[in-house]
Amino acid sequence: MIHITLPGLLPTITVLFILRMGGLLNVGYEKILLLYSPAIYEVADVISTYVYRKGIINAAYSYSTAVGLFNSLVNIFFLLMSNAISKKVTESSLF
Repeated sequence: MIHITLPGLLPTITVLFILRMGGLLNVGYEKILLLYSPAIYEVADVISTYVYRKGIINAAYSYSTAVGLFNSLVNIFFLLMSNAISKKVTESSLF
């Protein structure tokens, strides 16, 4: 298993790891949004529900767009860094 299976699966594991790092800050916010109320805003806020609350409910479209863009930029940074590290450590990467 150590000498045949894992080296054969390593490129697939690496690519899946890189793709997962690109979505690190994305969570399943639908479940949080269903249980969301003003009493728990301070403890239940994640970036996605914060953007929803500011953009849709408070009508601060430009602010929520900026927060969403920052979230996307951080995700792209994680994707590029994990790809660069993977390229240096192993031979497999996305690009």
